Amino acid sequence: MQIEPAKTARATRRDFLRTTALGAGALGLGAQTGSAAEPSPATFAHPSKIRLGLVTYNLAKDWDVPTIIKNCADARFEGVELRTTHAHGVEVALSKPQRLEVARRFKESNVALMGLGSAFDFHSPDPAKLRKDIEATKEYIILAHDVGAPGVKVRPNALPREVAREKTLEQIGRSLRELGEFGEAHGVQIRLEVHGDQTSLLPNIKTIMDTADHRNVGVCWNSNQTDLAGEGFDRNFDRVKDKIFTVHMRDLYLDEYPFRKMLGRLNEIGFGGFCLAEIPESQDPVRVMRYFRGLFLAYQNLL
Repeated sequence: MQIEPAKTARATRRDFLRTTALGAGALGLGAQTGSAAEPSPATFAHPSKIRLGLVTYNLAKDWDVPTIIKNCADARFEGVELRTTHAHGVEVALSKPQRLEVARRFKESNVALMGLGSAFDFHSPDPAKLRKDIEATKEYIILAHDVGAPGVKVRPNALPREVAREKTLEQIGRSLRELGEFGEAHGVQIRLEVHGDQTSLLPNIKTIMDTADHRNVGVCWNSNQTDLAGEGFDRNFDRVKDKIFTVHMRDLYLDEYPFRKMLGRLNEIGFGGFCLAEIPESQDPVRVMRYFRGLFLAYQNLL
């Protein structure tokens, strides 16, 4: 609001100081004093690029595709990751026409099918099982291509005690490289969920990523408590910040996890992918999703 000429100098000074106090936090002016300040949080002047979406595990596990699209649109969620084995039935058994129908439904909506969520892992010391999971993942990649999903989530799940840690991490990384090459040929990313006993530790994930060493292979940050282990959140985030393709988030009200810091760091690196709510079932799911979105925006000072 402009100051009228008739106002006193005292009022003008007061308004000036009030505006200055708001500074970068409310107006995005980026004012600094002394040494370099930490990056300002996203504001209306510097809006976040992050997109909000939903993992169908567990809130939407019983919804079909039309219900998923409707509920996400009603809650203003921009995308969805469809988890395998759930009621929507987007699985490798679909015929070609059925796959095209799934793609059409999402294409004609304002909800993006941003990925498929598999349960494949690559830590088994059994070569036959390992090869089976790799080949099954390739089928799932083809499914993703056919339904218009640009990525597939996979995971590590454990470090077998009978095998040296380094050997298993290398095996997972090499498997991901093979899948990254296959996925790239089909226009589908491979997204490794930070998951599993010991494999959710970020130094181990970093080793896997270094071994995979492929531009089409990245990380699905999973908002685990182990993100705070060892040298702490910031150091762990920095280990993989250049490889974060997607993010899974639990309930944002959980005080034990630094969700505001995480969103701040994502904005700091210019992350423009999806953060996906992976939250429990509810009798009033759209209302829960709307509250989730409100807190997601508030944590970034976007309300």
